[in-house]
Amino acid sequence: MAAKPPAGDPVQDAPEVAAPQHAAAGLPAIGHTLRIAQQQMGVRRTALTLLKVNQKNGFDCPGCAWPEGDKRHKAEFCENGAKAVAEEATLRRVTPDFFAAHPVADLATRSGYWLGQQGRLTQPMYLPEGAASYEPVTWERAFDIIAGELTALASPDEAVFYTSGRTSNEAAFLYQLFAREFGTNNLPDCSNMCHESSGSALTETLGVGKGSVLLDDLHQADLIIVAGQNPGTNHPRMLSALERAKAGGAKIISINPLPEAGLERFKNPQTPRGLVGGGTALTDLFLQIRLGGDQALFRALNRLILEAAETTPGAGAVDEEFIREHTHGFEEFAAAARAADWDETLRATGLERAEIDRALAMVLASKRTIVCWAMGLTQHKHSVPTIREVVNFLLLRGNVGRPGAGVCPVRGHSNVQGDRTMGIFERPAPAFLDALEQEFGFAPPREHGFDVVRAIRALRDGQAKVFFAMGGNFVSASPDTEVTEAAMRRARLTVHVSTKLNRSHVVTGARALILPTLGRTERDLQGGGEQFITVEDSMGMVHASRGSLTPASPGLLSEPAIVARLARRVLGAESRTPWEEFEKDYGTIRDRIAAVIPGFDDFNARVARPGGFALPHAPRDSRSFPTATGKANFTAAPVEYPRVPEGRLLLQTLRSHDQYNTTIYGLDDRYRGIKNGRRVVLVHPDDARELGLADGSYTDLVSEWTDGSERRAPGFRVVHYPTARGCAASYYPETNVLVPLDSTADTSNTPASKSVVVRLEQAHPA
Repeated sequence: MAAKPPAGDPVQDAPEVAAPQHAAAGLPAIGHTLRIAQQQMGVRRTALTLLKVNQKNGFDCPGCAWPEGDKRHKAEFCENGAKAVAEEATLRRVTPDFFAAHPVADLATRSGYWLGQQGRLTQPMYLPEGAASYEPVTWERAFDIIAGELTALASPDEAVFYTSGRTSNEAAFLYQLFAREFGTNNLPDCSNMCHESSGSALTETLGVGKGSVLLDDLHQADLIIVAGQNPGTNHPRMLSALERAKAGGAKIISINPLPEAGLERFKNPQTPRGLVGGGTALTDLFLQIRLGGDQALFRALNRLILEAAETTPGAGAVDEEFIREHTHGFEEFAAAARAADWDETLRATGLERAEIDRALAMVLASKRTIVCWAMGLTQHKHSVPTIREVVNFLLLRGNVGRPGAGVCPVRGHSNVQGDRTMGIFERPAPAFLDALEQEFGFAPPREHGFDVVRAIRALRDGQAKVFFAMGGNFVSASPDTEVTEAAMRRARLTVHVSTKLNRSHVVTGARALILPTLGRTERDLQGGGEQFITVEDSMGMVHASRGSLTPASPGLLSEPAIVARLARRVLGAESRTPWEEFEKDYGTIRDRIAAVIPGFDDFNARVARPGGFALPHAPRDSRSFPTATGKANFTAAPVEYPRVPEGRLLLQTLRSHDQYNTTIYGLDDRYRGIKNGRRVVLVHPDDARELGLADGSYTDLVSEWTDGSERRAPGFRVVHYPTARGCAASYYPETNVLVPLDSTADTSNTPASKSVVVRLEQAHPA
């Protein structure tokens, strides 16, 4: 039984580099999965735990939000999901003795990888003002400290309540209810940093800020376009859906600056062909686009589709009936599309005209098309108009509201979509607040609150004084690392509800609390008996999650219990909300969710059915569009793309394969050929030669901004890599320091982490 964490903090800036791979999964994935799981959990616990992941009677993987089909494999998990489960179900423990041996100043020198490897937190810990180390504290004392700070604020808007995507529907609903009864809409969440651009664009164009497809739609599609996404690392179970689509005759176009092994070939570890054969080639056409060129590409495709309709009337290039009956704004859009300039298109995309023509032929041959995307589209200044152009592309051929077609923003974190559905949003709809008021008898605040970027500004400027995080690693996830850390240190109190240690626990306010909570894998016993929680996946399916392991410590509370007890302590007898009842029986929370949120009628009965249920989606279900016009909206916007000065590159931040969001499982990126290190920058060999950067040399990354400011990330190994010309890539959170707080997407305010202009200054390894 191996439960001992690594003793020292491994060196991360001297990586070994080999050639990138051209296939994902297979036997190596199985071997790596079992090795990591056994290191964390031991053999018996590994078997008991992994066989419960994503099963109808088991628990939802705490990793990505990819949905499960009705028929499930006994091993319904991927390599990275198994890593997430292993770190939660680990036998390693972080006790008060650990904190006594490691003052905060020491912990602050450790890497995020080392911190996460120490194991599960076991009881509440408190850092008094001026103290060197965290010390154990009772739950009652912890709630007293938080309540004292909150009730002493001059305004409820001086508090910030952040939420990570792993929070359950029940906990998220209680959390937003508490914050609003306290008096604020300051409810930033991790959506602000990832798919906020998707929600903004889809709400404006289709009326619903979520994807319009279900898993079966991918299986029925003729063409699937995967843009700005790396499923092989970030959503590995999606590869099985793509493989099944290919078996049904679908074609796949991949649009990405980097070639990704998972989209090249998938060796399904659940099939003989995947284990010992050649696997399945997935991508039929790879468009190696320049960073930020996606809007120009889809605009050009829209122009070509319109031209095809004019050249061969009646051939179905454009779905005229759908446009006439269900859309608004076509003429303005069509005028903008016809004006697309080819020189600008090729400059923005870095593609050849022949490549775009090949894509067009595949588009015109498809009756059912789905476009999937992730952070590669959402984290640019012009992300919202880019996604609106994707919607234009689908509307033009009627590919919304028919089987096998639609929009598919792939969410990165389990239940990040459900949290938003539950009301975790700084700009709530009036109808939602009206429903809360009617159900709970208090007047919720109506003024919009802080998103992530505005919350950091408020902390920086002294406008916010208490920061409370329900999960996540806010400091490492946020942009502009130095500014974010300085802002957090200005707070009077920082509180983190967590399962494991992370960087946010060592960048504290004047006082700090760590509140340890149950994980998805663990049994949740309350006064009303054994409880279960619910989550919503990336495609709007809601289902139950039931842990079965004994909790890591008797000192843990569940997230709903933490919120309910805190609310009772802060709001007192004046609150008419039955917080104690909610803590005892989560079914009572679900009854109230059903009364407030459309689509959750008879919630308890419906979620008790194996597999759960699909939330309604008007564009998908009935081709009705709850927009301002009552129809699906075509839009027209100027084509935008990043301009890069001579001698500079355009940098995107990304994950390694041994990483999930800011959680670092290991120091390898197997598919890209990187081993035992993270401080690397991937540069095309021709660009590197022009800049005088040999493979294996070291460089500082210096970002340059239009206001004349610069930011520096030192000591990155140059890796010659087949990325798009003029582009580079490096891992976050190490490169978050390069992204200014004010560099955000228009409309959505999402940090623009995928288009950072950098110069590379030669350096030497430390």
